[in-house]
Amino acid sequence: MQFLLTMTDDGQEMDADMYTAMGEFVAELSQAGVLIATGGLDAGSRLTTKGDEFTVTDGPFTETKETIVSFALVDLPSREEAVALTRRFHAILGGGESTMYQVFGPA
Repeated sequence: MQFLLTMTDDGQEMDADMYTAMGEFVAELSQAGVLIATGGLDAGSRLTTKGDEFTVTDGPFTETKETIVSFALVDLPSREEAVALTRRFHAILGGGESTMYQVFGPA
């Protein structure tokens, strides 16, 4: 099962120890074959179609605390394991808010 895990911006700065711990965590997931992709995201753009009108609105948007700043796409046997992995991620950061989506489709 694939899961997309996203992290929202809580304004917290990562220190050197967090970067080291996160690097070790990412290496562990990569070596285990669990991590498919990970990365940071920019402020984004909102794309809207209404009738024949197509609009692109560049971020950042008003609610920056809701802005997704990073993601990880993982392949795990169960939702429970994805939750446990996210719990470990939050422990490295000392907290935070994530959203988890199960990804359906060809693997």
